[in-house]
Amino acid sequence: MSTYVFRLKAPRPTFALDMTDEEREIMGRHAAHWRPRVESGEMVVFGPVLDSTGSWGLGVIEAEDEDELRAFAAADPVVTTKTAEIELGKMLAGFVRPRQ
Repeated sequence: MSTYVFRLKAPRPTFALDMTDEEREIMGRHAAHWRPRVESGEMVVFGPVLDSTGSWGLGVIEAEDEDELRAFAAADPVVTTKTAEIELGKMLAGFVRPRQ
């Protein structure tokens, strides 16, 4: 099992604070897309981040198959609607809390 980090690159720094109704609906579908991974325990952390550069999304997920995970991310409604981009990287080392 490998650990991956994804970053959702929002279309503008203020995105989390000033989404349009259409963007909010797409973000709801984005959350629903990943919900099974959260509920299964594969997703270690998932959610929006506010920092000095603005807002962006963070996900840390454990997965067996990188190609399958990349295909799943590519099918995310934020990607298919071109609302945002998802960058995915594999952690080469580190520590993840033990599974319960």
